[in-house]
Amino acid sequence: MTKADKPSGCFTIGHSTHEFARFVELLKQHHINAVADIRSMPYSRRQPQYNRETLSAALKAHGIAYVFLGKELGARSNDPACYENGRVKYRRLARTAPFRSGLERVLNGSQRMSIALMCAEKDPLECHRTILVARELVRLGKVVNHILADGRLETHQVAMKRLFERLGLLEEDLFRTPTDLEDEAYTAQEKNIAYFDKKRAREAKEAS
Repeated sequence: MTKADKPSGCFTIGHSTHEFARFVELLKQHHINAVADIRSMPYSRRQPQYNRETLSAALKAHGIAYVFLGKELGARSNDPACYENGRVKYRRLARTAPFRSGLERVLNGSQRMSIALMCAEKDPLECHRTILVARELVRLGKVVNHILADGRLETHQVAMKRLFERLGLLEEDLFRTPTDLEDEAYTAQEKNIAYFDKKRAREAKEAS
Protein backbone atom coordinates (compact mmCIF):
# COMPACT_ATOMS: atom_id res chain seq x y z
CA MET A 1 0.00 0.00 0.00
CA THR A 2 1.50 3.30 -1.06
CA LYS A 3 1.20 6.50 0.91
CA ALA A 4 -1.19 7.82 -1.73
CA ASP A 5 -3.40 4.74 -1.37
CA LYS A 6 -3.46 4.82 2.42
CA PRO A 7 -6.92 5.82 3.67
CA SER A 8 -7.19 8.59 6.23
CA GLY A 9 -9.29 8.89 9.35
CA CYS A 10 -11.20 6.10 11.05
CA PHE A 11 -13.58 3.48 9.73
CA THR A 12 -16.51 1.55 11.14
CA ILE A 13 -17.84 -1.86 10.18
CA GLY A 14 -20.57 -4.25 11.30
CA HIS A 15 -19.79 -7.95 11.26
CA SER A 16 -23.46 -8.67 10.53
CA THR A 17 -23.92 -12.26 9.29
CA HIS A 18 -20.77 -12.25 7.15
CA GLU A 19 -18.71 -15.38 6.88
CA PHE A 20 -15.32 -14.64 8.39
CA ALA A 21 -13.61 -14.81 5.00
CA ARG A 22 -15.92 -12.11 3.67
CA PHE A 23 -15.30 -9.96 6.74
CA VAL A 24 -11.54 -10.14 6.20
CA GLU A 25 -12.07 -9.37 2.52
CA LEU A 26 -13.91 -6.17 3.45
CA LEU A 27 -11.16 -5.15 5.85
CA LYS A 28 -8.39 -5.76 3.33
CA GLN A 29 -10.32 -4.02 0.57
CA HIS A 30 -10.05 -0.84 2.63
CA HIS A 31 -6.50 -1.47 3.91
CA ILE A 32 -7.61 -1.96 7.52
CA ASN A 33 -4.85 -3.38 9.72
CA ALA A 34 -6.49 -3.03 13.14
CA VAL A 35 -9.96 -3.78 14.48
CA ALA A 36 -11.29 -2.11 17.62
CA ASP A 37 -14.19 -4.17 18.95
CA ILE A 38 -16.67 -1.78 20.59
CA ARG A 39 -19.37 -4.32 21.44
CA SER A 40 -20.28 -4.33 25.12
CA MET A 41 -20.86 -8.07 24.84
CA PRO A 42 -18.20 -9.44 22.45
CA TYR A 43 -19.93 -12.76 21.81
CA SER A 44 -22.53 -14.03 19.37
CA ARG A 45 -24.52 -17.26 19.57
CA ARG A 46 -25.55 -17.04 15.94
CA GLN A 47 -22.16 -15.90 14.65
CA PRO A 48 -19.60 -17.63 16.89
CA GLN A 49 -16.78 -16.70 14.52
CA TYR A 50 -17.08 -13.23 16.06
CA ASN A 51 -16.62 -14.32 19.66
CA ARG A 52 -13.84 -12.25 21.17
CA GLU A 53 -11.11 -14.89 21.52
CA THR A 54 -11.94 -16.63 18.24
CA LEU A 55 -11.99 -13.35 16.33
CA SER A 56 -8.77 -12.06 17.85
CA ALA A 57 -6.84 -15.20 16.88
CA ALA A 58 -8.34 -15.37 13.38
CA LEU A 59 -7.55 -11.72 12.63
CA LYS A 60 -4.00 -12.13 13.91
CA ALA A 61 -3.51 -14.96 11.43
CA HIS A 62 -4.33 -12.48 8.68
CA GLY A 63 -1.97 -9.83 10.02
CA ILE A 64 -4.75 -7.68 11.47
CA ALA A 65 -4.47 -6.46 15.05
CA TYR A 66 -7.43 -6.72 17.45
CA VAL A 67 -8.24 -4.74 20.56
CA PHE A 68 -11.34 -4.92 22.74
CA LEU A 69 -12.73 -1.49 23.67
CA GLY A 70 -16.23 -2.55 24.65
CA LYS A 71 -15.75 -1.46 28.26
CA GLU A 72 -14.82 2.03 27.13
CA LEU A 73 -16.89 2.55 23.98
CA GLY A 74 -19.68 -0.02 24.32
CA ALA A 75 -23.34 1.00 24.29
CA ARG A 76 -24.27 -0.73 27.57
CA SER A 77 -22.80 1.36 30.35
CA ASN A 78 -22.32 0.03 33.87
CA ASP A 79 -22.65 3.59 35.21
CA PRO A 80 -26.19 4.13 36.57
CA ALA A 81 -25.80 7.86 35.94
CA CYS A 82 -25.86 7.12 32.19
CA TYR A 83 -29.45 5.84 32.36
CA GLU A 84 -32.79 7.59 32.41
CA ASN A 85 -35.85 5.43 33.05
CA GLY A 86 -33.84 2.38 32.04
CA ARG A 87 -32.50 3.72 28.76
CA VAL A 88 -28.90 4.73 28.08
CA LYS A 89 -28.47 8.42 27.36
CA TYR A 90 -25.67 8.82 24.86
CA ARG A 91 -24.78 12.37 25.86
CA ARG A 92 -24.17 11.24 29.43
CA LEU A 93 -22.19 8.20 28.34
CA ALA A 94 -20.03 10.32 26.05
CA ARG A 95 -18.94 12.46 29.00
CA THR A 96 -17.74 9.58 31.18
CA ALA A 97 -14.02 9.10 31.85
CA PRO A 98 -13.87 5.55 30.37
CA PHE A 99 -15.53 6.70 27.15
CA ARG A 100 -13.18 9.67 26.77
CA SER A 101 -10.24 7.35 27.44
CA GLY A 102 -11.48 5.00 24.73
CA LEU A 103 -11.76 7.84 22.24
CA GLU A 104 -8.23 8.92 23.07
CA ARG A 105 -6.94 5.42 22.39
CA VAL A 106 -8.67 5.39 19.01
CA LEU A 107 -7.34 8.83 18.11
CA ASN A 108 -3.79 7.89 19.08
CA GLY A 109 -3.95 4.51 17.39
CA SER A 110 -5.29 5.96 14.15
CA GLN A 111 -2.10 7.97 13.79
CA ARG A 112 -0.20 4.71 13.29
CA MET A 113 -2.74 2.24 11.94
CA SER A 114 -5.87 2.08 9.79
CA ILE A 115 -8.51 1.26 12.39
CA ALA A 116 -12.05 -0.02 11.92
CA LEU A 117 -14.43 0.26 14.86
CA MET A 118 -16.42 -2.95 14.82
CA CYS A 119 -19.88 -3.71 16.15
CA ALA A 120 -22.58 -6.18 15.09
CA GLU A 121 -25.23 -4.27 13.14
CA LYS A 122 -25.16 -4.35 9.35
CA ASP A 123 -26.46 -0.81 8.83
CA PRO A 124 -24.30 1.87 10.50
CA LEU A 125 -27.41 3.95 11.22
CA GLU A 126 -28.75 1.15 13.42
CA CYS A 127 -25.65 1.11 15.62
CA HIS A 128 -24.08 3.19 18.36
CA ARG A 129 -20.82 3.08 16.41
CA THR A 130 -22.37 5.84 14.28
CA ILE A 131 -24.89 7.59 16.51
CA LEU A 132 -22.58 7.74 19.54
CA VAL A 133 -18.92 7.00 18.77
CA ALA A 134 -18.52 8.38 15.25
CA ARG A 135 -20.40 11.49 16.31
CA GLU A 136 -17.78 12.20 18.95
CA LEU A 137 -14.86 11.42 16.64
CA VAL A 138 -16.21 13.81 14.01
CA ARG A 139 -16.73 16.45 16.68
CA LEU A 140 -13.04 16.07 17.53
CA GLY A 141 -12.10 16.63 13.89
CA LYS A 142 -11.63 13.02 12.78
CA VAL A 143 -12.76 11.85 9.34
CA VAL A 144 -15.02 8.79 9.66
CA ASN A 145 -16.07 6.41 6.89
CA HIS A 146 -18.46 3.49 7.25
CA ILE A 147 -17.69 0.22 5.46
CA LEU A 148 -20.99 -1.12 4.13
CA ALA A 149 -21.88 -4.77 3.68
CA ASP A 150 -21.44 -4.60 -0.09
CA GLY A 151 -17.95 -3.14 0.26
CA ARG A 152 -18.80 0.46 -0.52
CA LEU A 153 -17.62 3.29 1.71
CA GLU A 154 -20.17 5.73 3.09
CA THR A 155 -18.83 8.95 4.54
CA HIS A 156 -20.28 9.99 7.86
CA GLN A 157 -21.75 13.05 6.18
CA VAL A 158 -23.59 10.89 3.65
CA ALA A 159 -24.76 8.59 6.45
CA MET A 160 -26.22 11.60 8.23
CA LYS A 161 -27.99 12.69 5.07
CA ARG A 162 -29.50 9.22 4.87
CA LEU A 163 -30.56 9.50 8.52
CA PHE A 164 -32.33 12.81 7.88
CA GLU A 165 -34.21 11.21 5.00
CA ARG A 166 -35.12 8.14 7.05
CA LEU A 167 -36.45 10.24 9.92
CA GLY A 168 -38.21 12.72 7.65
CA LEU A 169 -36.29 15.66 9.11
CA LEU A 170 -35.30 18.89 7.38
CA GLU A 171 -31.61 19.34 6.57
CA GLU A 172 -31.99 23.12 6.38
CA ASP A 173 -33.98 25.51 8.51
CA LEU A 174 -33.95 29.31 8.42
CA PHE A 175 -34.12 29.58 12.19
CA ARG A 176 -31.89 26.71 13.27
CA THR A 177 -28.21 25.98 12.78
CA PRO A 178 -26.94 22.84 11.02
CA THR A 179 -25.58 21.69 14.39
CA ASP A 180 -29.02 22.02 15.98
CA LEU A 181 -30.57 20.00 13.16
CA GLU A 182 -27.93 17.28 13.45
CA ASP A 183 -28.49 17.12 17.20
CA GLU A 184 -32.18 16.55 16.55
CA ALA A 185 -31.41 13.69 14.15
CA TYR A 186 -28.95 12.06 16.54
CA THR A 187 -31.41 12.34 19.44
CA ALA A 188 -34.27 10.90 17.42
CA GLN A 189 -32.23 7.88 16.30
CA GLU A 190 -30.82 7.39 19.78
CA LYS A 191 -34.38 6.85 21.01
CA ASN A 192 -34.74 4.09 18.42
CA ILE A 193 -31.54 2.18 19.14
CA ALA A 194 -30.14 3.01 22.61
CA TYR A 195 -29.88 0.09 25.02
CA PHE A 196 -32.87 -0.36 27.30
CA ASP A 197 -32.44 -2.14 30.63
CA LYS A 198 -35.78 -3.48 31.89
CA LYS A 199 -34.48 -3.99 35.41
CA ARG A 200 -33.24 -0.40 35.70
CA ALA A 201 -36.52 0.84 34.21
CA ARG A 202 -38.52 -1.13 36.79
CA GLU A 203 -36.35 0.15 39.65
CA ALA A 204 -36.67 3.74 38.42
CA LYS A 205 -40.45 3.37 38.27
CA GLU A 206 -40.62 1.90 41.75
CA ALA A 207 -38.46 4.73 43.13
CA SER A 208 -40.62 7.46 41.59
